[in-house]
Amino acid sequence: MRGKGENSSKWALMLLLLMVSTVGMHALSESQCKEERRLAVNACKPVVYGRLPSPECCERARVTHVECVCPVITPKLAALIDVNRAIRLIQGCGRTVPRHFKCGSITTP
Repeated sequence: MRGKGENSSKWALMLLLLMVSTVGMHALSESQCKEERRLAVNACKPVVYGRLPSPECCERARVTHVECVCPVITPKLAALIDVNRAIRLIQGCGRTVPRHFKCGSITTP
């Protein structure tokens, strides 16, 4: 059985994967953000179990709004994330990761 901390760590990693969207910033409702996060989690579940992102997961990484993801990256979740692994996964989806990008409680190297 997996521990609660390990599971949280994997979900947090998936959220970080989605954080570097370059979609134009515009106001979204909380329900729209919640739906974006739900779609992303469903598309990227295999990443949680060590697989590479699928085309569907990468697509979600490209279209998910950063303002929907970053607020849920709390200090507690940030402490569980391997930022370097997350950056490699994001780059595998064809995304660039800005240096010193701040998302919630994480700042990229």
